[in-house]
Amino acid sequence: MISFKFPEDVLKEDMSTQFVGSRFGLFVVAILVVSVQFGCDAKEGGTKVAGGKKFVTVGTAPAGGAFAPVGNAIAGVVDANKGDLNWTVTPQGTKGTQENIRRLEAGELEFGMANAAISYFATKGEGAWEKPHDIRAVTTIAPNVGIFVTTKSTGIYSISGLKGKRVVLGPAGAGFDYFLKPLLEAHGVTYEDMTVLNGNYISAVDMIADGKADAAFMGGAIPIPAVVQLCASQDVVFLELDANVGDKLKQYPFYFPVPVKADAYSDLDKDIVGMNVGNMQLLTHAKVDEDIVYNFTKLMYENRESIVEKHPAGRAINPKNAIRDTGTPFHPGAIKFYKEAGIWTE
Repeated sequence: MISFKFPEDVLKEDMSTQFVGSRFGLFVVAILVVSVQFGCDAKEGGTKVAGGKKFVTVGTAPAGGAFAPVGNAIAGVVDANKGDLNWTVTPQGTKGTQENIRRLEAGELEFGMANAAISYFATKGEGAWEKPHDIRAVTTIAPNVGIFVTTKSTGIYSISGLKGKRVVLGPAGAGFDYFLKPLLEAHGVTYEDMTVLNGNYISAVDMIADGKADAAFMGGAIPIPAVVQLCASQDVVFLELDANVGDKLKQYPFYFPVPVKADAYSDLDKDIVGMNVGNMQLLTHAKVDEDIVYNFTKLMYENRESIVEKHPAGRAINPKNAIRDTGTPFHPGAIKFYKEAGIWTE
């Protein structure tokens, strides 16, 4: 068995300089007043303001994964329930986590969807990140359950058996290295031990079916559609995690084991354990105004049932999971709301 405990109820809802005297100063004040009245664009706490209206942008990801629909759902629900707040909240398609983090740092986004493993290294300025990025968590969402799959014809029956094989490890530039390298190394495997192929999950299915790849990493909410598709055409083998992998990865707060039931896939004949390789999360930046983050968090959390109606991953925005520590500090505005809601724990 995996040697660290699976956190319970990840997805279970638990409702429970002052101007004085001079004519010049008065002239400048008059110009500023006229400018505001005629809708001069400005910045407020890093958020775009025009004519008094705040434009709040949520960076999502390319279509095809869960980030885009979940980010769209959050933005849409917050905008629909903003009440008297003079906001316009809109989602914006991006290339995903790494672009969102860079654009948060540049002040081009107020919020962004991300993978917690990539965020963790960005806050430290490690890996490909040249400096620490002052990103902050707003909420922790659904786990990203990672599994390795192959077919019976390859003769591979363990993760260590990937040595010398052709393995699809996600799209080029997507940042999968941040969570896959430590996971593979915990099994005694490095990137240099295999032929690394790049592609999304659907193309990975095609490569395996065409004999161009021996195995692939797949991640997402269970059941992962690409794995279901692969099981429909191939005899799939699921590569189980080593029993001591938890101890080897305990330094990273974003990993934890997730049970995968046998009935999740037609070719899975027993319950196995997958690995959360970084929760989906919503980020902001340290420089974003505390009131903006507070109000956004409040609207998102209090209307989370409406998010669930648009995407089931919204169930993870619940009292036990929303404040889960994955290694990225929470923004003071989010903490303020969670304390008021009575769910924040130090």
